[in-house]
Amino acid sequence: MEEQPRPRPAGRTHRALTVGRVLGVPVRLTASMLLLAVVVTVTYGELVRRQLELSQLAGYLVGLGFVALLLGSVLLHELGHALAARRYGIGVRGITLELLGGYTEMDRDAPSPRVDLVVSLAGPAVSLAVGVAAVAVALALPDGTLANRFAVQLAASNVLVAFFNALPGLPLDGGRALRAAVWALARDPHLGTEVAGWSGRVVAVATAALVVALVWTGGLPTPGLAPLLLVLLLLVPLTLWQGAGQAIRAARISRRFPLIDLARLARPVFRVPTGTPLAEAQRRGAAAHGAALGVTDSTGRLVALVDGAAAEAVPVERRPWVAVDTVARGLAAVPSLSVGLAGEQVVRAVQTHPGAQYLVTSGEDVVGVLHLADLAQLLEPDRKMTP
Repeated sequence: MEEQPRPRPAGRTHRALTVGRVLGVPVRLTASMLLLAVVVTVTYGELVRRQLELSQLAGYLVGLGFVALLLGSVLLHELGHALAARRYGIGVRGITLELLGGYTEMDRDAPSPRVDLVVSLAGPAVSLAVGVAAVAVALALPDGTLANRFAVQLAASNVLVAFFNALPGLPLDGGRALRAAVWALARDPHLGTEVAGWSGRVVAVATAALVVALVWTGGLPTPGLAPLLLVLLLLVPLTLWQGAGQAIRAARISRRFPLIDLARLARPVFRVPTGTPLAEAQRRGAAAHGAALGVTDSTGRLVALVDGAAAEAVPVERRPWVAVDTVARGLAAVPSLSVGLAGEQVVRAVQTHPGAQYLVTSGEDVVGVLHLADLAQLLEPDRKMTP
């Protein structure tokens, strides 16, 4: 249950179903959360059915009711993040409920360590408050009743959620808090992210060890569902490990943002007249050593860029008979970047308008073409790029 700045990236791109809006914030459910809901319904329903001697249908209905309370608790947790973010002027794009609990997607990072800390801990604070309220309700209800049991389980689950999410490792809320602390001390948000990412990997390993210990000691409820529960429980440390790895990677990439200089990254445009055979255009362009291939009209004005993938898809034997125009895109269809953009501004623009190549412009003039692969290579020089 953590907050996520901007669409990440290589990151969390789960398909999710939008189920409504709360306080203007879209709320979505992933397939993993729906699967978890089914497992909890069956597991808790079977447990209650045996203890209270209910019918199987009644037990499953009780389990379904408990799932509804849990989803409500997770939603309140994420709303804590969302409302805290709004308090500091950070836009909220949506809340997604998933296997690990959920995450709140924001349109930008926190502007300071203090804001990062407040927004991060708002979720666990809400969960703890719900847990305390549930304890008060449980104490007011007669022991042994279904309502009392619901209140006790709700209290336990919310306190557990608050504690677990406060653990100091990304992608958990406590990891964001650790990031904020390191950021404040070192005045380096990227160092904070990397430290919290490595701490998150420690948390992931410890969580996996705890799951194995529960299995080894027979601590899992509902023995008949133990294999399925084991798989689901192991998905939690796996998700933590992946999230921590993404945080470490993001920190290392962010450190290289100052190296982004569009004037140097942009490839020059080698121009050929409209109607030139594709084979001839490629022959001429090859002499320009990596330049982008452009098409000009009868006045010599650049009007289109050759789509490299489309050009390569044309069989070699047909290229002398295919006009270069047929594998080119008009300039209006190619996203553009001002040569004055730098660093994170370029990354934000590329995330907002995804594409394989971008016109780099200075006013009305085309400076060159930025290939996304070139930007990726600059940001991750040690990563092997797929062709």
